[in-house]
Amino acid sequence: MEENKTFTSDEGYFFGLGFFETIAVEKGQPLLLDWHLERLVDSCRLLGITFPCSAENVEKILSEKDCPEKGVLKIVASSENILFLTRENHYGPADYEKGFRLAYSKVRRNETSPLTYRKSLNYGDCILEKRAVRGTEIQEPIFLNTRGEIAEGATSNIFFVKDGILYTPEVDSGLLPGILRRWVLENAEKEGKPVVERRILPEDVKDFEECFVTNSLMGIMPVTALGEVEFQSRKVTESWMAKYEDFVYKAAYK
Repeated sequence: MEENKTFTSDEGYFFGLGFFETIAVEKGQPLLLDWHLERLVDSCRLLGITFPCSAENVEKILSEKDCPEKGVLKIVASSENILFLTRENHYGPADYEKGFRLAYSKVRRNETSPLTYRKSLNYGDCILEKRAVRGTEIQEPIFLNTRGEIAEGATSNIFFVKDGILYTPEVDSGLLPGILRRWVLENAEKEGKPVVERRILPEDVKDFEECFVTNSLMGIMPVTALGEVEFQSRKVTESWMAKYEDFVYKAAYK
């Protein structure tokens, strides 16, 4: 498969019927690429789009692009188009040192929509909510679903910690099963400390000791507050940050 050199108007452009992946790139290595492509191929099936993309194809295309050492590869797929875009990954040490403050969005996640569970080009709610908090003390809006349960962040999945155990909203709460979410779940399982996936309400948050959010570009980001609830501890969060940093180092220098 080769990158499209021209853009054709299609349902992706007119109606947002398409999908994308944002992949962290370290030292030229696309992280967790197989998982990203697995999710993209699966999503495309929903719309009857054939996406005959292999990891080798993507790595070849990436090698021909001027991607920063700490970069991002974005793949966009619709019925008539496949685009590969690169840019810098803007998350840096200061972000992790400070941590994120979160606030509840007034927009609700629709847990009944199949597009909620895929990285769809129907991404307007996320973009508008991120723009709404720009310039404030809030770094990430958090969506509730139509039942009032915590679902996910505008660009992230959310985890909580209590007594050393990780908790996260179950997928049926209406969330995109993120690549880093999967990484945390699978590694916790390997350690014999599986993550508890359940419905979480805003009133439950005060009972947790720590919180962090994840996505493919930020990795694992500590959270200092969600709404009115402040989190004083980072002990478990920092242990997961260290595990992921070790994974990234080994992937980049394999």
